[in-house]
Amino acid sequence: MRVPPRLRDEGFRMLNRFHGGVVRLSRGRLGRRALGMDVIELGTTGVRTGLARTTLLTVPVRDGDTLVVVASKGGDDRDPQWLGNLVARPEVDVVLEGVRRSMRARVAGPDEAARLWPRVVARYRPYEAYRRRAAREIPLVVLEPVPPES
Repeated sequence: MRVPPRLRDEGFRMLNRFHGGVVRLSRGRLGRRALGMDVIELGTTGVRTGLARTTLLTVPVRDGDTLVVVASKGGDDRDPQWLGNLVARPEVDVVLEGVRRSMRARVAGPDEAARLWPRVVARYRPYEAYRRRAAREIPLVVLEPVPPES
């Protein structure tokens, strides 16, 4: 039985709020890792509203200060809203291990994504099932640090 998209979306929002509350209430002592991956708080600006939006995401690939996240939405056929926000406005804020940093987001191109997917799946195998289930190409998003202004 497939869960209607509206109910699935509300479930994701409730889980995200709960997880965020745990991280905030514990002052980051709990909830900074999930499923063996770092958890980040991704801050974007809403495309239509211009309002600050945050979501918690796992980081299956980390190369130094560069992070890779998966826009899977649990294998849903639709892209998550945060993806549209960061494509329109790639300057984002990321909180990792209690430290806020400015980053620039970009969707990995086909060749880069092909190189990254094996690393993503090695970290969390269900991402492969999400890829098979979704009627879309699931984007990988690369978050790169913004160099400090001199």
